[in-house]
Amino acid sequence: MDRRPAADILRPKNFDEIVGQAHLFGKNGMIRRLVEAGRITNMIFHGPPGTGKTTAAAIIADMSGMPIVRLNATTASLSDIKDAMQSTNNVFASGSLLLYLDEIQYFNRRQQQSLLEYIEDGRVTLIAATTENPYHYIYSALLSRSSVFEFKPVSPRDMLPALRRALEYIKNAIGKEITATDETLLAFGVAAAGDVRHGITLLETAIYTSDGEITLDTLRQLAPSSIGTYDRAGDAHYNLLSALQKSIRGSDPDAAVFYLAKLLAGGDIISVCRRLLVIANEDIGAAYPMAAAITYACCESAKQLGMPEARIPLANAAVMLATAPKSNTAYSAVNAAMADVEAGLGQEIPVPLRGPMFAGYKYPHDYPSGWVPQQYLPDDLVGRQYYHFGNNKTEAAAKAYWEKIKNDGRNT
Repeated sequence: MDRRPAADILRPKNFDEIVGQAHLFGKNGMIRRLVEAGRITNMIFHGPPGTGKTTAAAIIADMSGMPIVRLNATTASLSDIKDAMQSTNNVFASGSLLLYLDEIQYFNRRQQQSLLEYIEDGRVTLIAATTENPYHYIYSALLSRSSVFEFKPVSPRDMLPALRRALEYIKNAIGKEITATDETLLAFGVAAAGDVRHGITLLETAIYTSDGEITLDTLRQLAPSSIGTYDRAGDAHYNLLSALQKSIRGSDPDAAVFYLAKLLAGGDIISVCRRLLVIANEDIGAAYPMAAAITYACCESAKQLGMPEARIPLANAAVMLATAPKSNTAYSAVNAAMADVEAGLGQEIPVPLRGPMFAGYKYPHDYPSGWVPQQYLPDDLVGRQYYHFGNNKTEAAAKAYWEKIKNDGRNT
C-alpha cells in the first residue's frame, strides 16, 4: 500500500482536475490557454497554501515536455541554484529547463538576480511561487520578465469534487465502507479554510478513525472550532458573508459582530478578510478613506495570529466599519466609467496628457491655487461626471474646498 499522504497521491494530473482556479485553468483560463498554445512564459504564482501552485507547475512541465527542477527558497542556497543551472547544459539543445522555485520570497535580492542570466538566454523557464504579495518581495527585474497569476483560496463548494475523489480513493485503498454526505464534506471544506491539501488531510484522518459514516461530529472531534451551520449547497456560508456586509452597510455593529462570530466559528478567516476589504472600499469609501488601510492592517494581523486571537483585529475592523460614515460614491463612479469603457468610448487621450514630447500641458503646481482649467477627459466624454460628492462630512469638506479652488483658478 502506498504510504504517502492521500493529498500527494491524489494530486491532479491535468488542468481539469484542479479545483477552485477556473480563472487560470478552466476552459478559458489564462494559464491553460497559454500552455495549450505552446507559449510557456516565466510565471509568478502567488496565493495561500494548498491552492494548486506546485501541482500546476508539474502539469505545465508535463504538458510542455520540459524537464523540471524543484527548489525551495527556505533551504536552497546560491550553490544549489548553480548546481541546478548546471544541468541546463545537458538539455539546452533540446529546449529549456523548467525551474520551479517555491517560497521565492525567502531569496534575497542577490539570489534572485542570479536567476536572470539563465532566464534571459532561454536556458531556464522560471515558475516561482509565493504566499506573499509578489510586488513586495520579488525583485523588479524578475517581475518584469514574468507573468503574475493569483491563486485564490478554494471555496468549500469548489473543493467538494476533490474531497469526493479522496473519499472514494482512501476507502477503497484500505477496504473500508465509509460514507459521508455532501453536507459533511462541505463542512470539511470550510474547516480547510481554502487549503485543498488540508481538507484532504482532515478527511483522511476522519476515514481512518471512522467505523462507518463520517458526520459533523467526526469533524468536530478533529477540528472543534471549525464547525458552523452550512447547508447542503454551501449557501449558508455565502448568506453569512452577505449578512455581514449588509449589517455593516446598515451601520449595525451588533449584527456585524454576530455574523462575524458565526463565520469565524466556521473557521473561515480568508473569506471574512476578503469581504471586509471589499466593504471598506465599497460601502465606506471616500467618507472615511483611512478605513481601507485600517481594515487591511486588521486582516493582515488576523492572518498572522490565526484563531482564536484573529477574532480580535477582525472584530475591531467590523465595528469600525459599521460605525464609520458611509459612501459608495467611488464604487458608483468606477462602475459608470467602466460602462463607458466597455461601450468603446474615450479611445483618444487628449494630446497634452500624453508623454512629455507632446506640448500644451499646464502643470497645476505652477498656479497659485494648485489647479488650472484644462481638458482631461477624451473629446467624446467631455462633460461626463462619474463621481458625485457624497452627503457626509469628509466629502462635503472636499466639495467645498474644490469649489473654492476652482472658482479662484478660473478668476486668475
